[in-house]
Order: sequence, then C-alpha cells, then structure tokens
Amino acid sequence: MKTAALTKFRRKLAEDQPVFGMWITLESPSVTEIAVGLGLDWVVIDAEHGHLDWKEIVEHLRATVRSDTVALVRIAENNVGLIKRALDIGADGVVVPWIETAEQLRQAVAYSHYPTDGVRGIGGERATCWGQCLVEHTAEANENVLVVPIVETVRGIRDVPLMCQVDGVEVMFFGPADLSSSAGHRGQWEGPGVAEQILQAKDAIRRSGRHCGLLATSQENLRERQSHGFRMIGLGMDTGLLVRSIRSSLVAVGRDRAIQASFVPTASTVPAAPLTRPPESMRPDRDELMNPVGSGPRVEIARGVNFECLVGRHNSARNLTTGIVTLTPGAVLPYHTHTFTESITLLSGSVTIDVEGRSYAMKKLDNAVIPPGVAHAARNSSMTEAAVLHIAMATDTPARTLVDRFFTRRSMPDDATGIPGAERVNRFATAKRGVAGPNTEFIDCFNEDLMPGIEMSGGYGLFQPGGRLPAHVHDFDESICIISGTAMCIVEGRRYAMSDCSTALQPRGRVHYFINESKGPMEMLWVYAGPRPERIIVDERCATVEGNPWK
Repeated sequence: MKTAALTKFRRKLAEDQPVFGMWITLESPSVTEIAVGLGLDWVVIDAEHGHLDWKEIVEHLRATVRSDTVALVRIAENNVGLIKRALDIGADGVVVPWIETAEQLRQAVAYSHYPTDGVRGIGGERATCWGQCLVEHTAEANENVLVVPIVETVRGIRDVPLMCQVDGVEVMFFGPADLSSSAGHRGQWEGPGVAEQILQAKDAIRRSGRHCGLLATSQENLRERQSHGFRMIGLGMDTGLLVRSIRSSLVAVGRDRAIQASFVPTASTVPAAPLTRPPESMRPDRDELMNPVGSGPRVEIARGVNFECLVGRHNSARNLTTGIVTLTPGAVLPYHTHTFTESITLLSGSVTIDVEGRSYAMKKLDNAVIPPGVAHAARNSSMTEAAVLHIAMATDTPARTLVDRFFTRRSMPDDATGIPGAERVNRFATAKRGVAGPNTEFIDCFNEDLMPGIEMSGGYGLFQPGGRLPAHVHDFDESICIISGTAMCIVEGRRYAMSDCSTALQPRGRVHYFINESKGPMEMLWVYAGPRPERIIVDERCATVEGNPWK
C-alpha cells in the first residue's frame, strides 16, 4: 500500500483540486507505466469487464510501485473474496460496481477493513510483503484504504443521500452508461434526463463533504466535468484514448471510419478520400435556409392537431416536407393515407400511433415510418398535456386522403417494431447506433436498406461537446431539426447557431457540416430527400469563405 500516494491524493481532494486518472483494460503493464510516467494521480485496473486475469492485474500494480499514482482495482461485484484478493495483491483500494443501497456500501467498506473495523482476513501475500510486514501493513491499511462505489442505476441514484451517511467512503463514482440503461436508454452514454440526475446526485454528495468522479468523453467534456465540481475525473479508458487518438489522425487525412461490431470492414464503412471540391454537376441553384419554430406556415389538419411546416414548397425544398405537429390534450388525427412515405417522431408528451388497427404506444424519440397507401392515425393519449411530433414526408406537395373504414384496435407490445412490408417502428432505447464523426452517435431509422422502395432516408444524431461531421454535400435536399442543445451549422463559411427545433434546409450541392461548440450534448433529426443516407465528403476548405467552390 502506497500511503504517501494516498496521502497526496487525499490532500488534493481536501484542497478541492481535481485528481486525474485513467481506466486500464489492456493487458500490457506498459500502459500503467506510461500513466505513472505522465504523473496521473490514479489508475483503475478493470477486473469487472474485459479479459484481465489476476496475473496481469498484479503486473499493473507492480508498475505503480514507488510512485505517486494510486492504484485501484475495479472488482467484478461486491464480494468479500474479490475485495480481499485485490487488496492482498497490493491494490491501494477497490472500486465496487453496482452499489444501489447504503447497506451494500457498508458491506463493501467492511469487506475492505481488518477487524475490528471490518471482516477482511489477514493474508501473507504481496500487501504484507509475503508475511514479513504483517504488523506494519495491518496498522496502516484500515486508515488508508480507498473504497470507491460506482452508482450506476436509477435505484442507486435514489439512495445517494443515505450512502452519504456511510463512514469510510470519501469518493463516489458514477457510471452514466449503466445508469442510462437502467433508465430505459440502453446503449446511450447519458440518455434523456440522466445527465440531470447525475448532477443532482453530485450536488448532494458534495454537500456531504465527499467527492465525485466519472470518466470524461472528450477534452471538452473533461473541462466541463471539472467546472461542474467533479474531482476524481478519468481522462478515459486506455482503449478509448487509443481509438480517439487514431481516429483524430485519420480525420486529418480524410480516412476516419467507424469500427463495426463484427470487425469486418465493408464497402459502406470504408470512405473514399475527400474530394478537392464537389462535382460541377452539383452546383446549387438555391441558398440554405434556417427556419426557427414560428417562422413557417401553419395549418390545423384536424381539430386540435396543428402543423407548422418548416421545410417544404414554401421555401423551395424539393421532394421533402418536414415540420412540427402539436396535438392538444386528447386530440385525434383520424385515419388517412398518403401517396408517399411519412416519418413520425415523438418529441414530447404521449402519443399512440394506430396503423390499420395496430396500436403503438410511443415513447420519447420513438419513430414510426408509414409507407404509401397504409392507413394510419394518431391520438394524444394524455388529457392534460400536449404532444409534440416531428414529421417528415417524401414530397414537397403533401396531401392526405381520409379513410372511412373501421379497424379493430389491437395494442402492440411496448417493444414492437412494426410489420414487415408495412410500418416500421424504431424504438429509441434499443435502436442500433453507429458513428458519423468524432464524438457523435447516429441512428438510421429509415432508408432503402431498411425499407426497400422508400423514397427518403433519415434518423437521429447525438453530438457530444466537440462532436462534428466532416464537410460534405448531398445529391438531394436535406432537412435538419435541432431537437435539443445548440448546434453550429456551417455552410461554405457562413455560421448559423441553431436550437429549439430550428430546422435547416440544405439544398442539393451546398457544402456544409454541423458541429457542437457548446458545453452540453446536442441532438438532431435529419431527413434526406433520397433513399440512401449518402454523403460526399469534400476538402474542409470547401466549407470556408475562402475555399467556397461555388463563388
């Protein structure tokens, strides 16, 4: 046990200074040696996830000997045997996952302390210099050992105030991804509402005189977390930092790509080198337009159902109409059909989409896609709250035909995803996610591969701070609606700040990209007036005033 390192670690926290570290998942102790050489305050060696065995863990611990880097081991579960083993081989403390109650936390503390303060057994292993320093180690261990719980469930967040009353705990860590999953947003780092829950819990922990920690997702996020008051901040995981560095270099040479879960590259995931300029055949004949809510034409399409068109024929969009539909409490949009495909995404409130009698209860950001000729309806299932939808239609001349036919209603399961050959329902919590640029997360909701014969394509995009797309053009018009946060839209050097469902019309051929320059996440819904989500990547200079290819 490195008491000097632990003392320095605690002194920094007592002075409200941040302590920076990283998560170790790779087997080479050289990774930890690098962390030590760079002067990191701590490392967490991961024995919960991944492939590290105890022999590899002890080599990582050895790499921190005679340093000021505190070495912690994340065990697989709150288990007396696992905690004892990690401490016996020389860890300065343990990180205990999935702590949900104050009682579980008391158990972890007891497992980490020798009697009479706890129940840790005394072993003649590395921590006691193989039995040669029993008196010295057992005299200092209880006072110095670090026990760091990870709060990573909704239940755990609720019990934070009680956890703050448990003695022997100085720092509490958060696991945003598992917390998001427990809140119904599996696969997201911080799903809707999760960031706010973490900040509220952090404030409660800080008020109790303790400190909070978590992993940062980027350099911008690192600074943001420090400003929030988090003090034990991870620069990232070793693998994540390596991938981030490699991808940053690839972006510089126009070769960035996403890793596929299968590890098998495909033609669609290996982008071509950026073009020096867009093809002359794509020279645009219209300017981009930014359309804030309140600027578009409005129409009441049924009693209590109001549509504001933000992209459409009124502003010269081609083969595309998008906008916002608001349903007053209890309002019903009766059954109708279109001669084109329609996409419906729930932004807020409660909505049920009925398709030929099949009734889908929609959650926030769930998306339903209705093919041409398929009868469908919508109803606000709340009698007290309005519902807000984003809709997109594969036409610039929308029209509907009311259906005078009775459909027997049949409630579909909450995870139902539609009927092959008919409607497609994308459940936001479980949708497959990919990457379109650094610090981004994208969901493809509809395109020709997902729905053969469809006329348009579109989906959802999440941009963490610093997230951006490369400069690109399309061979069709595009609509981009910023549904949360603030986006910076850059079109050939012209900059537009967008928020609050403001919707951009990017005409065919205009060089553009989006970037999140704010300190919080940004979300968008994008729709292409083409069946495949294809981008033509061009040299970044084309997106500047000086390099504008069309001037």
